[in-house]
Amino acid sequence: MTRLTLLCTVRGCGEPLARETRQLVCPRRHAFDVARRGYINLLQPQDRRSRTPGDSKEAVAARRRFLDRGDSRHLVEKISSFVREGAVLDVGCGEGHYLAAFRRGGASEAHGVDISVAAIDLAARTHRDCHFVVANADRFLPYATGSFHTVTSITARFNAKEFRRTLHPDGRLVIAVAGPDDLIELREAILGEGTLADRTEAAIRALENEFRLQHQESIRTTARLDHQAIEDVMISSYRAMRTREREKLALLGEMDVTLSRDLLVFN
Repeated sequence: MTRLTLLCTVRGCGEPLARETRQLVCPRRHAFDVARRGYINLLQPQDRRSRTPGDSKEAVAARRRFLDRGDSRHLVEKISSFVREGAVLDVGCGEGHYLAAFRRGGASEAHGVDISVAAIDLAARTHRDCHFVVANADRFLPYATGSFHTVTSITARFNAKEFRRTLHPDGRLVIAVAGPDDLIELREAILGEGTLADRTEAAIRALENEFRLQHQESIRTTARLDHQAIEDVMISSYRAMRTREREKLALLGEMDVTLSRDLLVFN
């Protein structure tokens, strides 16, 4: 279990949680079971937009297969190099691939939060030296103030006020968004979207009231992907492909694909 203090996610509570046998319990006696895999589900019913929010099992499994191939290793290593020693929180951690890299890179404690039970279950099953929580990070990060030396969000959503609250005063925020040309070959072939999509300026604006930008760079690589890898990266990146788009996907063979991230570091 984590050595950091988790907070109760019941609205209007926010009290510290303490371990009691197979539960975490706050002073108001709100209780949360510890899953058999070791993670904690703190997601409240009113924080769900569907019965199974977040990535599906299909998307989670596809992302795991794609990342395990190693085609994005350069991106992972570059992002990891900006994570400080000490405790790290990966917000929108998915199945934990990046968080595990941060832990290997020297983070003393590695914590991940995601709204998808399927993602967290796979993460906890695979990365036993990391700590995982199911929660709605858009509303509240269930950790004590100043808990982390680094907070990361890798192609995930932003909650600037909660990022700031949970960061140590000397902490660092590391953001990675998909680069304008990320998967551009596949987007053009399958989705008919060959235009460059810049997400960086919007990310900076979303965070500028709480943080100061210290570093910015683009990370790019080209990978030769076979059909399985193409299918996996599209299924994990685009949840709502229509039938016609899936038909186009089925016809694609091996091709060179751009993988890119725009990296932003704040303090």
